[in-house]
Amino acid sequence: MFRLLQIELFKIFKRPRTYISFGAIAAMILIIQLGLKFDGKSYLQLLMSGISDSFIIPYDMILNGYLVAFVILNTLLIQVPLLIALVAGDVVAGEANMGTLRLLVTKPVSRTELMLAKFGASVVYTVLLLIWMAILALFLSMLFFGTNDMLIARNDVMEQISKNDILWRYVAAFGYAAVALSTVAALAFLLSVFADNSIGPIVSTISIVVVLTILSEMKIPLYDNTVKPYLFTSHMLAWKGFFYSKVDNEGEAIRGSIENLPAILRSLGILFSYIILFVTVAIISFRKKDILS
Repeated sequence: MFRLLQIELFKIFKRPRTYISFGAIAAMILIIQLGLKFDGKSYLQLLMSGISDSFIIPYDMILNGYLVAFVILNTLLIQVPLLIALVAGDVVAGEANMGTLRLLVTKPVSRTELMLAKFGASVVYTVLLLIWMAILALFLSMLFFGTNDMLIARNDVMEQISKNDILWRYVAAFGYAAVALSTVAALAFLLSVFADNSIGPIVSTISIVVVLTILSEMKIPLYDNTVKPYLFTSHMLAWKGFFYSKVDNEGEAIRGSIENLPAILRSLGILFSYIILFVTVAIISFRKKDILS
């Protein structure tokens, strides 16, 4: 099984287009960092417009690497699923398009093992993309902007997190994001089984994610309590919950606490359920599939 995984990873990373995602993420992060470096004060003034008239705001201290990384994650984790689909939507359909799929299934390996290896390679690619994003978004921002306490805007409230209580939250957030993006990879992987070229699964995955994301943002009373809680896109951004702390009687954030951990775990469970569903359907469908290409 490990040998199959190695082969699938080799196939993914030998394609030049695989590196488009890494280049795109690097470019977007550097643009955001440069923008905040030269005009970050304007962004903070807009963010804190409601309280800037009453208090003196130390913008230079607030605009630090931790806050910049949070801004980048808020901006990019909406676009990254599109980059994931470029690879995950190609793992099966790409083989069919090149005419190597029929030869592949003649090898002394079960179709189930083959599919698990292909999905495993997609997940490894997703994790590596997130690690690359973490290096640039978090550690490069810490290098450029330094570190300090972090202010999080929540509705009309500003919550301050001690700088010694932040790093583990980013580790948890990136871990959660890996599961969320693996859900997108599983969807693209499933759609890839039913196509003979990668364009269809990639475009279909992007379309589904965009449509469901819009539906997740809609506020309709009956819909909010029935359908919306079970859309996987409704839980893609629950990583933010790791930055919301419980507060004591004086309104101070409690170090090491998470305000609503059960909700985060519930969202995590729903995402894992979707991954299992998508991959199971993909394996069953592939095992029954007549390979004609």
